[in-house]
Amino acid sequence: MTQSKSYTQIQVGAVLLAAGEGSRMGNIPKCLIQLDGQTLLQRQLIALTEAGVDAVVVVSGHHHLAVERELETLKVLYPMRVIRNTHADKGQATSVRVGIETLGSDFDAVIMALSDQPFIDSQDIKALIATFKKRTTGEIILPMFNGQRGNPIIFSGSAIKTILASGAEMVCRNFMDQHPELVYQWQTQNDHYVVDIDTPKDLELLSAQKGWTFSLPNSDKA
Repeated sequence: MTQSKSYTQIQVGAVLLAAGEGSRMGNIPKCLIQLDGQTLLQRQLIALTEAGVDAVVVVSGHHHLAVERELETLKVLYPMRVIRNTHADKGQATSVRVGIETLGSDFDAVIMALSDQPFIDSQDIKALIATFKKRTTGEIILPMFNGQRGNPIIFSGSAIKTILASGAEMVCRNFMDQHPELVYQWQTQNDHYVVDIDTPKDLELLSAQKGWTFSLPNSDKA
């Protein structure tokens, strides 16, 4: 009996962005904010690993000393490659490009993940991968919640190959904008994909809604 597409094994890579300046959070590394004793960075690594992602590249940049120090302790538990974006001051797009260049194109699918989404867990990553496997159209899965674009986003290996071959200025977002026909907007009722942390007010609201306790890292920019 032919195995259905939804159950086929595919090789999945991920780029986890942890290079931000955190300017709206008071210039602290948002990925090192702690929730229940774990940094948001560790929570993302847990989600990707438990979902069965085969390879993870973490991109550092701003605050790289503090972020890479955290990653050194996490490497024992979560296999990963770490690459520093030396041009992080030029924006997130440069981190995306460094990440996919480091990860390479030998994957059936590549997840672009952010390190400041506190709700994302392994079930959310598994659901994204399952939607990618079962898609009937498109090369990119974009979660949509009530008309709002979400993250992570998953790209086919062929889309990543095209992006990599299109010059250093081409990154995932402008590729999506230029090729809307390749983007499948996955309508979901799961708000995990659209919740991130940008400001102290965001922390206050989540703490009030969920009863969570966040703790901030010391500023250690380098």
